[in-house]
Amino acid sequence: MATQLLLLEDVEALGRSGEIVNVKPGYARNFLIPQGLAVLASKQALRMQERLQEERSKKAAIDKEESEAIAAKIQDISLTKVVKVDQEGHMYGSVTSTEIVQLLLDQAHVEVEKRAVQLKHPIKTTGVHEIAIKLKEGVTASFNLKVMSEEGHRAAMEEQQAS
Repeated sequence: MATQLLLLEDVEALGRSGEIVNVKPGYARNFLIPQGLAVLASKQALRMQERLQEERSKKAAIDKEESEAIAAKIQDISLTKVVKVDQEGHMYGSVTSTEIVQLLLDQAHVEVEKRAVQLKHPIKTTGVHEIAIKLKEGVTASFNLKVMSEEGHRAAMEEQQAS
């Protein structure tokens, strides 16, 4: 038997603020209600629904504008990550979403959430990789991440200084 709730906050893969949703009782009782993400859909909560939907639409417009500004900064940039490799060219470790977020902050001066980085698996090979970023309100952007070995990076720097 499903429990009917009014969402107070956006919940990914469930709904947006101000929507009435049906969820399993355990999910409502153990997560949504204690976290303050939802309330039981009573008559009083239903009166609150219209106000929540108005606030949500205003917030959505602001979020979309901010996301488009971030996407414009990110789109078509190229970042470089220098990694250690063994004699055969295999990387020690991998490049994760957390490292990509830090690279964006350090090299592009753009702050995004870790969950925005659409990376199925950590990067374990050198070369150029296209990284997709999914921002709020469905705005997406992508950029190239060049994963280089320390030796390759050193050689590129020497070549650049020579010219």
